[in-house]
Amino acid sequence: MLGYIATQWLTVAARYRFETKRNQLELDALHKKIEILNRQAQAAPESAWNGYRKFTVSKKVEECADTYSFYLTPHNGRPLPPFKPGQYLTFELHPPNAGKPLVRCYSLSDGALSDGHYRVTIKRALPPTNEPGIPPGIVSSYFSDHVKEGDILNVKAPSGRFYLDIETDRPVVLISGGIGITPMLAIARQLTHIKDKREIYFFFGCRNSADHMFRDEVIALQKSNPNMRLHICYSRPLDKDVLGETYHHEGRVTNDLMKEILPSSNYEYYLCGPGPFMDTLVNGLYEWGVPKKDVKFEAFGPATVKSGPQEPKPQSETANQATIPIEFARSGKTVLWDSSMENLLEFAEKNGITTIEGGCRAGSCGSCLVAIKQGNVEYVLEPGAAPEEGTCLSCICRPAGKMVIDA
Repeated sequence: MLGYIATQWLTVAARYRFETKRNQLELDALHKKIEILNRQAQAAPESAWNGYRKFTVSKKVEECADTYSFYLTPHNGRPLPPFKPGQYLTFELHPPNAGKPLVRCYSLSDGALSDGHYRVTIKRALPPTNEPGIPPGIVSSYFSDHVKEGDILNVKAPSGRFYLDIETDRPVVLISGGIGITPMLAIARQLTHIKDKREIYFFFGCRNSADHMFRDEVIALQKSNPNMRLHICYSRPLDKDVLGETYHHEGRVTNDLMKEILPSSNYEYYLCGPGPFMDTLVNGLYEWGVPKKDVKFEAFGPATVKSGPQEPKPQSETANQATIPIEFARSGKTVLWDSSMENLLEFAEKNGITTIEGGCRAGSCGSCLVAIKQGNVEYVLEPGAAPEEGTCLSCICRPAGKMVIDA
């Protein structure tokens, strides 16, 4: 009897220790989440900023071929506000022979809680394989070839409407291709940092181990976070790449793969990558029955992700669009609208109009804002913030009829 009582007592004591430890871990996670929310609430008056602020490149790290991480610290040494994982920084650059300052946006991949730096990771934008004559990206090449440690850059505060809401507890699926991993890495890092309990599926696709950026960093996160399941896809594995060790799936990240891996479609989906990659996956999720509110995406490059499966337009409407004149008043040029164009910015660039900037190309940074002198537009994506009356965000809108634009 005494032995039985002793055994029961030890069992109860062990259970008590386990429950105490679990409760303490959950309390620590809650405290970290509250800390982040408090910092976000207090950041605006204390350390957020308007316009551009000077940042020093404190470190430059090559992640893989043509891809570098830049660690940025405030030149004046003042504190940095935290950012919402998924947001980006906006840069004003002065590349040689550019003729004017150029504005670009790059996702934050790390930083901001108490480490005193931000990190962006930038891949040189190479010409499409079917158009080898096109020069590589001006700004991404400038970062790769010219920006060095000790340089000072003009940077706007973190912004963007593509980010994780840490106040919810919905399980998430993080999907990325190539350099699109950067905001997903920021999301995974923050969820791991605050010991969030939600289920995480992390899909990442690239060609092979030579292009696999942040491999060690992501694997370390997976080891630290028992709730994260990692699925790496190589579309062109090298001879040295071993299935099941270096990567998990041969081929691209696809909707069929997600249907095979995920227990159900009941998740919040965050996607980032090149336009064609995004267009296929986003619309595939809609066709799977995932509600639009649960699909959050950001496309890299000029291609705009369509808002859902598209119905063909009536022939009469298509014919009418082909006769819409678009006048660029400052440039003194009038061109008939090309209905194959995704947006006004893309149309302007194709026709040699250089007076409209392109930053995030997702309607968030405001760089592409242009005044409308006559006419109206229709938006293909919801703007991050409604533009003032008489203007439009040219990267996410199309003409609704004849237009005169101050460009």
